[in-house]
Amino acid sequence: MFSSVAHLARANPFHAPHLQLLHDGLAGPDSTPKGAPGAPRRSRRLAAAAVEEEYSCEYGSGRFFILCGVGGIISCGTTHTALVPLDLVKCRMQVDPQKYKGIFNGFSVTLKEDGVRGLAKGWAPTFIGYSMQGLCKFGFYEVFKVFYSNILGEENTYLWRTSLYLAASASAEFFADIALAPMEAAKVRIQTQPGYANTLREAVPKMHKEEGLNAFYKGVAPLWMRQIPYTMMKFACFERTVEALYKFVVPKPRSECTKAEQLVVTFVAGYIAGVFCAIVSHPADSVVSVLNKEKGSSAMQVLQRLGFKGVWKGLFARIIMIGTLTALQWFIYDSVKVYFRLPRPPPPEMPESLKKKLGLTQ
Repeated sequence: MFSSVAHLARANPFHAPHLQLLHDGLAGPDSTPKGAPGAPRRSRRLAAAAVEEEYSCEYGSGRFFILCGVGGIISCGTTHTALVPLDLVKCRMQVDPQKYKGIFNGFSVTLKEDGVRGLAKGWAPTFIGYSMQGLCKFGFYEVFKVFYSNILGEENTYLWRTSLYLAASASAEFFADIALAPMEAAKVRIQTQPGYANTLREAVPKMHKEEGLNAFYKGVAPLWMRQIPYTMMKFACFERTVEALYKFVVPKPRSECTKAEQLVVTFVAGYIAGVFCAIVSHPADSVVSVLNKEKGSSAMQVLQRLGFKGVWKGLFARIIMIGTLTALQWFIYDSVKVYFRLPRPPPPEMPESLKKKLGLTQ
């Protein structure tokens, strides 16, 4: 798919090198005074050299998508692994609320029974699973954003940009959850079933022997229920929050902000998006936790048994976890883009052709 959309990237309204050149005040060939011999060619060479110096690759190229996937691996794998203790307590609150009555009580009981090492249970499947999920989530998001924007065209991409973010993120997460499901199932077994297994090496053969491949993929549908709305909110809310922050809060255009200032905006927007993500996806998260603990249960049976009140158990812990997680993921992902000198499009602006249609220009 990378190759099928790479050649369309030049037409993409989010094509960062072109937009950044305009923001930086580098003129295109048409701005060269007429009559100056060879000037248009020199101007084109100058612009191309500026892009080559500033960016390590072209927006929409195969290398761009691959490095975005690498950024997803780093951002998702590290952050989810760092928050394993909180995730462990949250899962235990969901599957056994009588024993784990709250965050602090959950930590206290876990430390008393398993010691400090017990808080790290499930770190291996978490790291592997969410690294794979991050690869697909961020990498395919960039792919689908280019793909769908070229279908819509420049004007409709601007007018329907929120729908574009929602569609691209949902498409990416569909594949990301297939990559995540086996490790998520193993993680929940390790964390919520005392004595079942302490490591990934113990859990995987045992799960396969008991239930076959179904043990690893029976949670895919609930994962889609949890992760697709979560990711749609995560990306769309983040993109629109960044746009709003630069428009109403940051006192200068993004092109005049340092990279450090831009990353602060990224972190703030990520945290705001994370709070909404946690609320939207929490009921399905409760179902996934219980489903992967129990044998022979279906998602609908678990949902009916938990009831309305039960599916919201552990929400406060999840808001803290997901808010922090989402903010750090966007911060790390954007930092990886800066490190690899990848194109980072500025907030979308209304195309000139649309301004003329709406009578906003003379």
